[in-house]
Amino acid sequence: MTKAISLFSGGLDSTIATQLILDQGIKVIGLNFKTPFTESCWALKMADKLEIELRVIETDEEYMKIVKEPEHGYGKNMNPCIDCKIFMLKKAKGLMNKEKAEFVFTGEVLGERLMSQRKRQLELTERKSGLKGLLLRPLSAKLLDPTISEKTGIVDREKLLALRGKRRKIQIKLINEFGIKEYATPAGGCRLTDPQFSKRLKEGLGHGEDDEIEIELLRYGRHFRLFSGKKVVVGRHEEENETISDLARADDLLFEVIGFSGPITLLKDSRLKDPGNEKDAEIAASLCARYSDCKSDRVEVRMGWKGKWEKSIWVEPAKEKFIRKSRVG
Repeated sequence: MTKAISLFSGGLDSTIATQLILDQGIKVIGLNFKTPFTESCWALKMADKLEIELRVIETDEEYMKIVKEPEHGYGKNMNPCIDCKIFMLKKAKGLMNKEKAEFVFTGEVLGERLMSQRKRQLELTERKSGLKGLLLRPLSAKLLDPTISEKTGIVDREKLLALRGKRRKIQIKLINEFGIKEYATPAGGCRLTDPQFSKRLKEGLGHGEDDEIEIELLRYGRHFRLFSGKKVVVGRHEEENETISDLARADDLLFEVIGFSGPITLLKDSRLKDPGNEKDAEIAASLCARYSDCKSDRVEVRMGWKGKWEKSIWVEPAKEKFIRKSRVG
């Protein structure tokens, strides 16, 4: 049986592209990438719905290097869309060769994303990934040059689409016709396109914070950078408090106001016995107090490490001037 590799996020476009290829009697293997900036849950759901095999690749330092220093630059925020696509397509090409598949395809739509889905950028990613003539975009195929699979009759070009632009009206109509009632929100997905997340990421990378937990932590709470260089994260509600506590490491100091509702606050990499850390702890406690329900000029805050409170201190809530100066994102 003829096989093809789908770059499969499980979003609206990649799901429809995959169904179009399945409808031509071609076996599809989905390829998804687990990154610190995306979720794989929809890929798993939709692969199950379409009854296709899904391979998941966990990204590593090779991928993070692209995020830090993309050859083709960033989009509006910290999204290195072109370099990211080339990276993924190269991996897809490797899987194509291994599985003896005929071609790779994606859910890209001409003009849908200004940075990476204009015709010139589509040609660039095809060439740079080594997939010249082997990369099919079923949703916009009739607007692009025929691929080898179309020329040889493996794929019927007439059954492909000619979509262009950002509107998703046709895709939503098609997904409903396919009998799929639940699907990912269009245009969602990569956190690198989010302005606040991108600002926090850029600032964090500047301080060497680039591992999986540090990046995950960027999604939650209010973030502050102290004069010492240490980071403080202050929860905004109960769910975030639980998540921040779960993400705390052995050397991360936690804070909580005594007797009042308020945030869990995390001070990264802080042992009180280390020089300067007591001052950082006092500042972190003052931030914790500032966002609690306690309205007093002096607030009691306890501190400790994961699973063990060590002691409490009395602090003044942080002043607005300090908050404005030290807040990140």
